[in-house]
Amino acid sequence: MSSEASKQLHGGPAYLVLGATGGIGSALCQRLLDSGARVVAAGRDETKVDALCEGLGCSAQVVDATQPEEVEACLRSSIEQEGAITGVANCVGSLLLKPAHLTSDREWRDALEVNLGSAWGTVRAAAKHLRRSGGSVVLIASAAARVGLPNHEAIAAAKAGVVGLALSAAATYAPQGIRFNVVAPGLVHTPLSQQVTSNAKAEAAAMAMHPLGRLGQPEEIASAVAWLLHPEQSWVTGQVLGVDGGLATVRGRGR
Repeated sequence: MSSEASKQLHGGPAYLVLGATGGIGSALCQRLLDSGARVVAAGRDETKVDALCEGLGCSAQVVDATQPEEVEACLRSSIEQEGAITGVANCVGSLLLKPAHLTSDREWRDALEVNLGSAWGTVRAAAKHLRRSGGSVVLIASAAARVGLPNHEAIAAAKAGVVGLALSAAATYAPQGIRFNVVAPGLVHTPLSQQVTSNAKAEAAAMAMHPLGRLGQPEEIASAVAWLLHPEQSWVTGQVLGVDGGLATVRGRGR
């Protein structure tokens, strides 16, 4: 059965969202479902994934995205369940705000494993399982990978690796019709960013760094990811889309 026939049989596009229980991941699941797509929501915490899927009405998968073999099994299972997967989004990530001399070896390894390691597993799984049907893969980087920000060394390095990984994969797998793109947010209001936003002075300083004068909302990042995932963007690959209030490219009045 062709991929198009599978999609028609099973009812439109289907997407796998890794890191689905986070702020951006859950907003993306909601947006895709609202568009009429089918969603497989995947996360490490079974209780959180089940609660999310019960509320949204989507399928659940439990996966540790830092383990490439688990990501591959998750994508394979999703394809078997849905008939075909139109795209994969990796919304897994962490936030570490420390200068290099205060960052422990364990913190450095964790930053790489969670951010770059999960992206690697996503790319490898997609390359193996979407080669016949094609599809779209979207990874999440950071504005910190595109502009020097203080106290971001570990995260900036990991997210810069995500960008390089996506660009190379876009070149390698273009003949198979697999598109790889990146969304690079600024600081977004999510549970992950509460270490910043829970402190009024720190939040105000962060807002001032963004030329548009505010932090992002998860739905704004989800909108960009959903746009890149959609088959209508079939001629978009190897792109890094900054959704960051101008942080990486615009000099604000206070900067």
